[in-house]
Amino acid sequence: MLSQRQLFLRHLAQTSPAPLALEIERAEACFLIDRDGRRYLDLIAGIGVSVLGHRHPRVQAAVEQQLNCYWHTLVYGEFVLSPQVQLASLLADQLPGLDSVYLVNSGTEATEGAMKLAKRATGRPEIIACRRAYHGSTQGAASLMDPTDFTRAYQPLLPGIRHINFNDEADLAFISERTAAVIVETVQAESGIYSPRPGWLQALRQRCTETGTLLVLDEIQAGCGRTGSLFAFEPYGIVPDVLLLAKGFGGGMPIGAFIARRELMQVLSHDPPLGHITTFGGHPVCAAAALATLQELLESDLIARVPEKEALFRSLLVHPAIREIRSAGLWLAVEFDTAEQVQRVIRYALAHGVITDWFLFNDRSLRIAPPLTIAEEEIRMACRVLLDACSAL
Repeated sequence: MLSQRQLFLRHLAQTSPAPLALEIERAEACFLIDRDGRRYLDLIAGIGVSVLGHRHPRVQAAVEQQLNCYWHTLVYGEFVLSPQVQLASLLADQLPGLDSVYLVNSGTEATEGAMKLAKRATGRPEIIACRRAYHGSTQGAASLMDPTDFTRAYQPLLPGIRHINFNDEADLAFISERTAAVIVETVQAESGIYSPRPGWLQALRQRCTETGTLLVLDEIQAGCGRTGSLFAFEPYGIVPDVLLLAKGFGGGMPIGAFIARRELMQVLSHDPPLGHITTFGGHPVCAAAALATLQELLESDLIARVPEKEALFRSLLVHPAIREIRSAGLWLAVEFDTAEQVQRVIRYALAHGVITDWFLFNDRSLRIAPPLTIAEEEIRMACRVLLDACSAL
């Protein structure tokens, strides 16, 4: 009889030649547990998804309660469903001026929806994105990606895409009356955690306003408390025209959203109607989980404690092999000299019960993005393992 691992490799489509292939049986708080009972500290939160850890009691209770009411009913937008309504209302309360929420299934779909919204609202053909950014893997979202390491095999993708450099104020001149939208991560993720320089986001906002271009901020990874505020753009004193959320938004359940002013979002509802539709977007069970996650983030001290946990990581991760640490809250890139060193640290950490990762456009940096619920002793334990890994290089 074939083992679970053999069946996994035979029947589940693979995304790389060498998957980690841990056989996970259960999860709790910041730990994943395999079939042998071995515990792994999840230092990346499922790539930024499990902001409250795994199976958070409040989220689990909300899911169980919704399971006893109803699951799927009809395509998104037709029925008045309480989890969707409560979630959208609570989000709008936190986002003055952005009062219309379109719920989807993932970050990629949020990107796709925003691209359609921008073209429909402005009638313009061009979309600008930043180099070394990641907004998703479907053909529209993937068209925004540059360099093309992960997309050149699938050309041609969408036309009318232009690229600028993150944090380069001179490049803002490329934004023009032909530009429907500029789609930018508030903090660049897959390049290895780069925050906006002072004044850059404000200059970007001003240039978009001058040219009538929609500013779309992608907070699929940066949002939901990760950087130390509920939304990463808040400390910069600007408001986007469209905000993208996913990953941590659902507290472990699959859900995303693109959010805009009601007058702007209304263009998708007419000429033609059903300008954007989704069958499972805003699934009631996922919406209930997202609502519970947002409530917990707002009512607890988890976001307030992000800076002290960030500081603890930075104070402990000191080693001659570490060249630089960049961080934005509980989101760190630990830079080494080579990609091989990063892979060796990842393998050592995994063998010693800590799950880490790298970045799509920066293979010399180690990713750290734990649940916001991570405890001080868990941070210390993780750092001990990582420092031992550095010493073993």
